[in-house]
Amino acid sequence: MGASGLTLQFEIIALVALCVVLLLDLLYVVKRPHEPSMKEAGIFVGFYIALAIIFGGIVWWQAGSQLGQEFYAGWITEYSLSIDNLFVFIIIMTRFAVPRKYQQEVLMFGIIIALVLRAIFIIAGAAMIEHFSWIFYIFGAFLLWTAWHQLKDDDDEEEDSDSGIVKKLTSKLPFAKEYDGNKLRTVVDGKKLFTPMVMVFITIGMTDLLFAVDSIPAIFGLTNSAFIVFTANIFALMGLRQLYFLLGGLMNRLVFLKHALSFILAFIGVKLVLHALHTNELPFINGGEGFAWAPVIPTSISLIVILATIVIATVLSLWTPLGRNAAAKVEAAEAEKAAAKASIEGEQESGK
Repeated sequence: MGASGLTLQFEIIALVALCVVLLLDLLYVVKRPHEPSMKEAGIFVGFYIALAIIFGGIVWWQAGSQLGQEFYAGWITEYSLSIDNLFVFIIIMTRFAVPRKYQQEVLMFGIIIALVLRAIFIIAGAAMIEHFSWIFYIFGAFLLWTAWHQLKDDDDEEEDSDSGIVKKLTSKLPFAKEYDGNKLRTVVDGKKLFTPMVMVFITIGMTDLLFAVDSIPAIFGLTNSAFIVFTANIFALMGLRQLYFLLGGLMNRLVFLKHALSFILAFIGVKLVLHALHTNELPFINGGEGFAWAPVIPTSISLIVILATIVIATVLSLWTPLGRNAAAKVEAAEAEKAAAKASIEGEQESGK
């Protein structure tokens, strides 16, 4: 049996099958670079969601309700965080004016990098949990800090910060001003230059790194199974590029998603701290003994809280005057920002 309660054979077959699905998705994008229709995007997203639900049912059947609930809670949490990731991808695509035809390839690159980074963090996280139980104190505190930071974070400041880092990393590289299809290198006036696509990939990679740092402690607060953590992350990333095109302008309408994710991260952070207190082994805290008063929050409660939070945030965003007014303000601010940027670019062009 694997450490998760599933047979090792089941785990290997499942991981190989999921990697094959991702590989086929990648090959489809490479061979047919295009902007998917709403119908195509909807079919893919529906297929991947159904696949995740079926997989969770199989895990439930094979290993029991506890592990099944852990998968569903982890998948929903990671999927919600991945949707939040889409907001940042949209900002990056807009900032670098990536042609719509090639946005699928950029998104697929981002998903692969995210998967690799999360695999590394999962292996490291599982090893730390196995040997250092006190790591839950650190994970819990980190998630509480992340929740607070995300709630009060200014998107403009984050954009400027990321842009500044990317500029420092690429300051010595010769860049062309225009894209050359989906190529990373091009030739302009006999000189070999990097295309803006390189800068897009670097920015996407850095974004993935930040999200991996946030998401892995969150799911380890719901399960100790590295297999469940990894498969939940794979399913959370599946169909993400199609979801990008499916949601489109709806992304600006989900104005309370950030608040929901902040609450979920804070909830899991509190759960981790309570778990660390309940199983405490640090000698300088309560003489190395656990605190009997610290409750252990069951996975079933976590799943209910996570689902309820996402549903409430969606309803408030899409079907209440408060959500519609907030979305209108966001759209107006973006329109104003776009107009100001166009004006500056126009003045620069006329100055030349």
